[in-house]
Amino acid sequence: MSLILLTIKGISYSQTQSGAYALVLSEMEGTRTLPIIIGAFEAQSIAIALETEIRPPRPLTHDLFKTFADTFDVYVKEVIIHKLVDGVFFSSLICEREGKEEVIDTRTSDAIAIAVRFNAPIYTYENILDKAGIYLKVEEEMAFENKEESVVVSLKTEETPKKDENIFSSLTLAELNNQLNNAVTDENYELAAKIRDEISNRS
Repeated sequence: MSLILLTIKGISYSQTQSGAYALVLSEMEGTRTLPIIIGAFEAQSIAIALETEIRPPRPLTHDLFKTFADTFDVYVKEVIIHKLVDGVFFSSLICEREGKEEVIDTRTSDAIAIAVRFNAPIYTYENILDKAGIYLKVEEEMAFENKEESVVVSLKTEETPKKDENIFSSLTLAELNNQLNNAVTDENYELAAKIRDEISNRS
């Protein structure tokens, strides 16, 4: 089955999942788009990589991966979104080192954040676009592009987070531990870290 080249169309706030973003990919030679729900951290990482003038004060995780790969002569050739199961996309990094090719399983959001840093092409298969791709009308496309600009600007300004009020002070230790488990299960590590710190402060 032939591969279809995709490009990043933009990042928009998710309308279906609070606190998440929709990364929208579009096929290079067609009108279909592929929306993928990703977390805020991954959205910020992709947005920052796309904006060449923005450099965070400390390397992000995906920047660290790029530095590590460059140090050991690992080259990311391409990303392939190869499977869709129950609304979850599965991707692979196709890497090369000393002429030997390796395929590494990865989350799609991480794969794309890394692909942007390596200027690597992003591909998917026809059957995935048939199942999950959508067509954007001209009016919707223009509205999306305008919305995407404001989202990226918003992500830029979140590099230095404001100090939030302690929303966990009224919870018991049992409730905090329960929320910590839920946060880890949901891979919301930023929230998990805040809950962990609150538990540690009470010890």
